[in-house]
Amino acid sequence: MRSVHHGPMAWLLGQVTLLATLATTVGLGGPGWGAGMTSAVVVDAGLARGLARRGADRMGPADRVTLTRATLVCGVAALTADAFLRPVPVGAFVALTVVALVLDSVDGAVARRTGTASALGARFDMEVDAFLILVLSAYAARSVGVWVLAIGLARYAFVAAGSVLPWMRGSLPPRYWRKVVAAVQGVVLAAAAAGVLPGPVVMVAVVAALALLTESFGRDVLWLWHHQRVGAEHVGAERVTPGPARTLHLGAGADGQLPAAPAPDGC
Repeated sequence: MRSVHHGPMAWLLGQVTLLATLATTVGLGGPGWGAGMTSAVVVDAGLARGLARRGADRMGPADRVTLTRATLVCGVAALTADAFLRPVPVGAFVALTVVALVLDSVDGAVARRTGTASALGARFDMEVDAFLILVLSAYAARSVGVWVLAIGLARYAFVAAGSVLPWMRGSLPPRYWRKVVAAVQGVVLAAAAAGVLPGPVVMVAVVAALALLTESFGRDVLWLWHHQRVGAEHVGAERVTPGPARTLHLGAGADGQLPAAPAPDGC
């Protein structure tokens, strides 16, 4: 299990190297170092914990691609933190973002081609996506408006709601549209950060991206709400139906929870 605990943390050296390179080339300040290092430690520690819980002795090839992307996102977070205090080179910011977005389509393909797809890898990929979108929305909020943070906080609000509403923690069916919507958020926010489009065009694009995100999360919430109600009705019928051959038509377990669904393709 030594590689489980030290494998992801070994990437911390690469993340520190990236931050040092940014400090040398663009003059990364204290806030940038703080945000970058905090992000790196959280990412590495979270992955190490996930590997240990899974009982794996090493990272898969797709996990390494995702961790490379996470390293770039740490650099984006560092530049974003500095941007609130001083101008940062937009070129460096956009370059790191674009490479991270491109790699998002690589890790899933690597996992499928090598036969190493896993629930942990899908979850790690999703969390890196969510963190990148949060960081990009924070950067865009400086020029577009604080309301754009709704894009970055949507995923975390969904998770927070699940801590209060048990039915929000149900398993969702695979839906590739989620991946498409997440990609749209990244591309639109990266374009807003690049400053290559007129202000009104950026505003319309960001509003459209937020509308797509709202539709995607809204559909998932409605699906969970509907199926928890249907599941409750079947559980009620189960309790009053005599005989040993009673079944739940939704395939729920004894606790009424739906079985875990596989991650969508590309996630």
